[in-house]
Amino acid sequence: MKLTKISTIIQKALAVVLERYAIVGPIVADIDRAGGRAILVGGAVRDLFLRRALKDIDIEVHGLTSAELETILRAHGPVDYVGKAYGVYRVHPLTVDWSLPRSDKPGRKPEVKIDPAMSLTEAFRRRDLTINAMGIDLVTHELIDPFGGYADLKKGVLRATDLTLFGEDPLRFYRIMQFVSRFEMMPNDELNQLCSTIDIKGVSVERIEQEFEKMFLRSQHPALGIRWIAWIGRLADVLPELAAVANTPQDPVWHPEGTVFEHTMQTVDAAARIDYADVTKKLILMYAALCHDLGKALTTHEEGGRIRSTGHAELGIPLVKKMLARITKKKELIAAVVVLVKYHMEPGHFIAGKAKASAYKRLAVKLAPYASLQMLADLALADKQARNPRTGTPLRGKVQAVTQFLKKAHELAILEHKEEPVLQGRDLLDKVSAGPELGRLVALAYEIQLQEGIRDKQQLRQLVLAEKK
Repeated sequence: MKLTKISTIIQKALAVVLERYAIVGPIVADIDRAGGRAILVGGAVRDLFLRRALKDIDIEVHGLTSAELETILRAHGPVDYVGKAYGVYRVHPLTVDWSLPRSDKPGRKPEVKIDPAMSLTEAFRRRDLTINAMGIDLVTHELIDPFGGYADLKKGVLRATDLTLFGEDPLRFYRIMQFVSRFEMMPNDELNQLCSTIDIKGVSVERIEQEFEKMFLRSQHPALGIRWIAWIGRLADVLPELAAVANTPQDPVWHPEGTVFEHTMQTVDAAARIDYADVTKKLILMYAALCHDLGKALTTHEEGGRIRSTGHAELGIPLVKKMLARITKKKELIAAVVVLVKYHMEPGHFIAGKAKASAYKRLAVKLAPYASLQMLADLALADKQARNPRTGTPLRGKVQAVTQFLKKAHELAILEHKEEPVLQGRDLLDKVSAGPELGRLVALAYEIQLQEGIRDKQQLRQLVLAEKK
């Protein structure tokens, strides 16, 4: 195996990263003195070459036993056994994984064999892709690349290090999906062929969710991964509700981009460009973008020479719930996506119909507590931008109706939260006992507040007490 030194630029970038982990250098030195070899492996090496921020630091130690490695690590702090059976350790408080070379068999309870004497080639062979099967010796700065990962990285190719080992772990199918999106690289023919037939039924919802989240949160063009799934013929296996609209037509007057699937893919990529307050909101919007038009599978029809999908937003809700249940167990996330999909047409309707302030306030209540008018506007923006007939990528720029919707919601101070009730149950207890009647009157007060814009507590109290049974 030919070894070459990494460039001075990469060495400097690596040094900057390792400066954040002060004791890594001394640990590496101790490993070297003990006759071992500390090698930076996996995604960290790939991301260094791609000039991307490093998410995780994994260091594989060759030439030492478990006991020898533990002794060295303990000299630098308390050792956390992240996966002692797998030969993985951490020195508190560093979030750096120190591991030993191992072989394992797939399954929920894999058989693991730690082998300090394993060759570098065999140790790297178990990694999924060649771009992840590179290492950097942290003492000599040599690049260890037994499977040509660096060349594949430059060519933009995703290639399995070992097709047989790859096929033993169906989770890797979903990893390819998110890699296609994150790195905008495509699998080679052999890997495409394998992924088109690999059995993915046994992958847990939790593991699938992790890969979808990486795709949605770490990609500039997350739709690429879903387009790849469709291209290799697996869309019906992964997202059957979306596959149902793969060829569903749309009215070219409103949707010159073509099918519902093409529109959805552009919506997903448009949603990824929006600035979000936090990752949770972004994740909700990405799923909402993916799901917002599923109902068109049930409602699309031709009427008077035009293609219509009347009622698709609400009728699509059961499909949204069914599809998301196979991807995530986060009930609040699903609830948020459901309300956003249900009302995603409203911003346009509100502006066209010149909706009153009370309508905006009621809509904010319908979305709460899971979503907001800001989130609904974000979805509407992505939806409107996803109408590019030429490039397959979403349009850019503001959408007047969405801008007007946001302006009105901001003026009403309900952009991020619903308007809170002025009158509470405690404000009526001197006249009404706790119970159903009290609840009815409080609800009535809130309805009057929203409809009439009355925010004076005493006035609301007088109005609802006049309605007391």
